[in-house]
Amino acid sequence: MCGIVGYIGKQDAKEILLKGLEKLEYRGYDSAGIAVKNADGIQVFKEKGRIADLRAIVDENVAANTGIGHTRWATHGVPNRSNAHPHQSTSGRLTLVHNGVIENYDLLKREYLQDVAFQSDTDTEVVVQLIEKFVNDGLEVEEAFRKTLTLLKGSYAFALLDSQNEQTIFVAKNKSPLLVGVGEGFNVVASDAMAMIQVTDQFLELMDKEMVIVTKDSVSIQKLDGAEVTREPFTAELDASDIEKGTYPHYMLKEIDEQPAVMRKIIQAYQNDEGKLTIDYNIAEAMNEADRVYIIACGTSYHAGLIGKQLIENMAKIPVEVHVASEFVYNMPLLSEKPLFIFISQSGETADSRAVLVAIKELGYKALTITNVPGSTLSREADYTLLLHAGPEIAVASTKAYTAQISVLAILANVTAAFRNQEVNFNLVKELGIVASAMEALCDSKEAMEEIAREYLSVTRNAFFIGRAMDYFVGLEGALKLKEISYIQAEGFAGGELKHGTIALIEDGTPVIALATQENVNLSIRGNVKEVAARGANPCIISMKGLETEGDRFVIPEVHELLTPLVSVIPLQLLAYYAALHRDCDVDKPRNLAKSVTVE
Repeated sequence: MCGIVGYIGKQDAKEILLKGLEKLEYRGYDSAGIAVKNADGIQVFKEKGRIADLRAIVDENVAANTGIGHTRWATHGVPNRSNAHPHQSTSGRLTLVHNGVIENYDLLKREYLQDVAFQSDTDTEVVVQLIEKFVNDGLEVEEAFRKTLTLLKGSYAFALLDSQNEQTIFVAKNKSPLLVGVGEGFNVVASDAMAMIQVTDQFLELMDKEMVIVTKDSVSIQKLDGAEVTREPFTAELDASDIEKGTYPHYMLKEIDEQPAVMRKIIQAYQNDEGKLTIDYNIAEAMNEADRVYIIACGTSYHAGLIGKQLIENMAKIPVEVHVASEFVYNMPLLSEKPLFIFISQSGETADSRAVLVAIKELGYKALTITNVPGSTLSREADYTLLLHAGPEIAVASTKAYTAQISVLAILANVTAAFRNQEVNFNLVKELGIVASAMEALCDSKEAMEEIAREYLSVTRNAFFIGRAMDYFVGLEGALKLKEISYIQAEGFAGGELKHGTIALIEDGTPVIALATQENVNLSIRGNVKEVAARGANPCIISMKGLETEGDRFVIPEVHELLTPLVSVIPLQLLAYYAALHRDCDVDKPRNLAKSVTVE
């Protein structure tokens, strides 16, 4: 999703901004721009396409110590140079970058700005023109900015430059994430700490409806009524080397390979000195008191939640519902008497999930966030947090965060079961260790998976994934991975549902990837494979050791049946990777997608 950077200090601002934007490329974007300010005024450079395209047009001779930058994921207006940020007011005095969506921008445009000739189709330009209108009416820029903020409905993270004030960046936030990084003789602005970790690891959290005055030597946080806010910085726990590809051609492949190490890190993080799994007592107590758990998530996290439902119900014996966040917030079902809500989000900034969190908090219900990012919005605003400990995930297509989410959900289920005196007839620490070893073996099977991808997916426009029980949920994730990075139309189906309509889509040569890791439905899914094969499909069975039969295309190492999704998904991740590679797709930055979805 859109990214913001800003710098004010003594160094060359444009290079810091460009490097910061490069660190945000993983979020997904379609255009980028920077604005730098010096004694000669503000100069804006922006371009459709990649940061490399922006670099090519930036004047290397421009010297400036202050500036702001932006990567845009189109919401209002098509991706082009005119709609790219930064946006300027008519006079050129004010320059603004913006993440989020202003819901009432059209109303504001009609009410206040009828005489303005707009240069773009964006809601952002409305904001910067509105600030200038209030300046022209006699207000100072700070007050004009504040007045504008009080009129806005929707989400925003803003960074604003005034050509007549070289010493300040004006900043504000509501719903969209934004941080201020602090340093000696400089300060920075970033929508993600990763963008500025190369210059500082000290950041100030900003809360909704706060405005900030940033100079090179000071940071002043205020509420919209002008009340001062005091807040200490936190240390961003990021290692700059963690966000580099190293010898890997793509972040996605690196992150697939990191999954065994992440698994072991999670085991270590949630073990006590006696080797037993443990979580915050208050979380276990909240789970125990709940009469129903509601898992709220989107995309890949939603698929992890479907697995989590099975884990919690099997081990802790608590009923669980799994909901798509974007639907739940507008169509809330009847709730139980004592619900507990679990929000799953890699970034902790997912706007759809946050909208649900705000709604259920107003109703007085407890919430737990499972996220990869400590200090993220969902983490701060929920009652409890469980961290994934997966390290930065850069590729848009989530891999290690998905398996980390399932692992943490398994630990939550296991510890809750012990808290409730429910018998669990296996040692989860031992079984997760077996999973880690199996993951390593699968990560070493790249050549086999590349050959399968070449055989089944190199020329097709369609593919189906089928499975039963938990294999069905993994198939949904496999289909999502394939379509989001290779652009193959892929769908996941419950094996038994094919005959109820979707088998009509089977044509000669249609690839059907079938998962067979669940003993109780093994024969059933193999029957479904025969059904599609009889209609011309090209089936590829991925089975688990002990359940394999002659003709299976790939066999994964045996792990505990409840934990098979942690290993069966890895071949599907690799299939998607190699399918995208063979089709010359941009693996890490697929078209139209964003890593952190911060608009509803």
